Parts: sequence; structure tokens; C-alpha cells
Amino acid sequence: MPELPEVEVTRQSFAKRIEGATVESVLVGKPLRWPLGIEPVQLAGAKVGSVQRRGKYLWLPLLGGLQGQGGLLIHLGMSGSLAFGVNLAPKGVHDHFELVTSQGVLRLTDPRRFGAVLWSPSLDSGWAAKLLSTLGLEPFDPALTGEYLHARLKGRKMPIKQAILAGDIVVGAGNIYACEALFMAGIDPRMQAGKLSRPRCARLVEQIQLVLRQALEQGGTSLRDFKDAYGSQGHFQLSTQVYGREGEPCRICATPISRMVQGQRATFYCRVCQKK
Repeated sequence: MPELPEVEVTRQSFAKRIEGATVESVLVGKPLRWPLGIEPVQLAGAKVGSVQRRGKYLWLPLLGGLQGQGGLLIHLGMSGSLAFGVNLAPKGVHDHFELVTSQGVLRLTDPRRFGAVLWSPSLDSGWAAKLLSTLGLEPFDPALTGEYLHARLKGRKMPIKQAILAGDIVVGAGNIYACEALFMAGIDPRMQAGKLSRPRCARLVEQIQLVLRQALEQGGTSLRDFKDAYGSQGHFQLSTQVYGREGEPCRICATPISRMVQGQRATFYCRVCQKK
């Protein structure tokens, strides 16, 4: 599943190229997770504003046209990717949405169709408000501190990895990045979240931010089919410390990396370097 680094890399790869473009038409293919929520013809004539990201969602402001002010909220789902260009390959069976503009075509390809493109009047109303209102802090928000994390974890009995993945405290630490950050912070992913001390919370915040920065610098993670709007794959998967390395030696202590399942997701960790 594309996580925050992959979504941000995608945004950066097409945001400047599409900004200011005029929407000429919208083509909708097979149904996605939710319906568009507006007649496609109503988007014609709108101008594309500055593309933003909130968590794993992209927001494309659309100004003018028949629909007035609003925008499209885009989620890549489990296997989706966006491409943008003037000479895209012919539309394929898994291409389910196209925003045709004066500066190129923005196309959503989603084999599993868990993604979504939703019309919303603003970020503070409609679908956008409903889906974004429960999200936690962005990982690089100055308000995300060890003290904040410690306060939000208080009383939580779930394992720390699942608390991070929940998304209501901090967004962006998806499965791969949670495994990596917990390893770098030396924290056992099974540890009860509410028992994490203030110093360890501070250390975990630092490592979440560091891991996500590294992932952004390396273009995200491409385990299966992720690619940005240029068609380029990420390379973070080549430098993981624990994720996907079951049985391989820990890069610090040489103990074989362990794997277990938490909340239906694979967790990779070092049973020596990571402590409860």
C-alpha cells in the first residue's frame, strides 16, 4: 500500500506541472471505492490550484467551472498510482480515472480498485472533512514532540506498533516505516503503548521523522507496483534495517531478524536490539 512517503513523492512529481491547468474533461472508468460525487461534465473549465497532501490523501483544488469552488480528494488505496503527462500510453483495463487538462492527463491506475477520487466543496466540508477530521499530526509538524506522543499514548494498552499505525496520533508511519522507526529507537513492537517513557517517546519521534526523511529522499518504497507520476520507482526497500529481512542477520548485532503478525500485518524486528 502506498504510504505517506510514496504519496508525497507522487505529489512532488506532478504538482508543479499541473498547477494552473484548465480541466477539459473527466473520464471515469470502473467504480472505485466511492463514487466521484459530481457529474464529470461539471468539472470542465475549472483551473487546478496548488496540489496539497494530508496524510495519504492528495487534494487538488479546482477553481471555477460549472461546479464553482471545490476540489478532488484522491487516495491511492492498496495498489493505485498516478501518472501525469501529455503522451501517456493508451488507456488500460486498470485505468479508472482521467483528469484531462490543458497541460496533460492525470490518470489513476488501480488494479484492486480500493482507491478513490472524491469531489468535495472544500477541505473543511463534504467528504474531505469526513475523511481527514480524525487524522493525527503530520510527522514533521513542530507540535509532534516526545511530550505530545507520551500524552497521547497514556492509558493505551495496545502494542506500540499498532498505536503508531492507527493514524490518530501521527500520520505517515505506515507498516514498513513503523518497523524501521521502532528498530532504530530500540523499542520492541510488542511493548504496551501506554508504558513508553518520555525519553523513549522522544527517541521514537526522532526516528519516525528520520526514517520518513530517508524514504522521501529515496523516492519511497517500491515493493510491488508503486511508481511516481513520472513512472519512477522508489529505492527505500534496498536499505531497510529490518523490514522484509526475516532470518537475515541484524545489521547491529547479527541476530537473525524475526517476523510476527500484529493486526494482520507483518512485523519485523530484532529480538536483541529492541527492548520492552
